Amino acid sequence: MLDSWLPLRRRPRTLGERGEAAAVKRLKRLGYKVVGRSQRDGIGELDVVAVDLRDRRGPTVVFVEVKTRASHDTGHPADAVDDDKQRRLTRVALAYLKRHGLLEYPARFDVVAITWPADQKKPQIEHFKNAFDVVDVGQMF
Repeated sequence: MLDSWLPLRRRPRTLGERGEAAAVKRLKRLGYKVVGRSQRDGIGELDVVAVDLRDRRGPTVVFVEVKTRASHDTGHPADAVDDDKQRRLTRVALAYLKRHGLLEYPARFDVVAITWPADQKKPQIEHFKNAFDVVDVGQMF
């Protein structure tokens, strides 16, 4: 009974969750409007969906893949966005565009690579705009 007034303890955020929050903060500072986070469906997940209002083509839907690592011991975080991951992201993004009636808008894929060593308060953030092209959708895009 006495425990009921104690504040609920939250589990600590994972490195990936902290990285995604840092990426969103950076994107907002760059003028992006974040419209979705952790968008899941039966095909896969989109880390961040944003709109870049400054793109030269006009408002552009941006699918942002966030990769966070504590070090580069296993390679650069962006290296994890390999061909297979790009194919999966392309399919999920297409489904998102269809579901939200956004097929007529330009879209692109960005990657935010974060390196956040355990002994550092702030991460190193690299933003790769237009990191890869649409992969393997044939006539669908």
